[in-house]
Amino acid sequence: MTDTTSPSTLAVDEALELIDRSLRQVLSRELMSASEVADLLLDLRVLLTTADADLLPEPVGAIS
Repeated sequence: MTDTTSPSTLAVDEALELIDRSLRQVLSRELMSASEVADLLLDLRVLLTTADADLLPEPVGAIS
């Protein structure tokens, strides 16, 4: 059976896994530093923008 999952769907799944994992860590603590929140948000942004970049068409005249 072939895998028909799109790069966008995979990125969203990875982002959700990262959110779930981070939430479990946060729930076991009372405080979370601003730098930890920023790191999490940056990780999510990278995952989601990478998926967007994979979906962009190749520029006209680009050499593969």
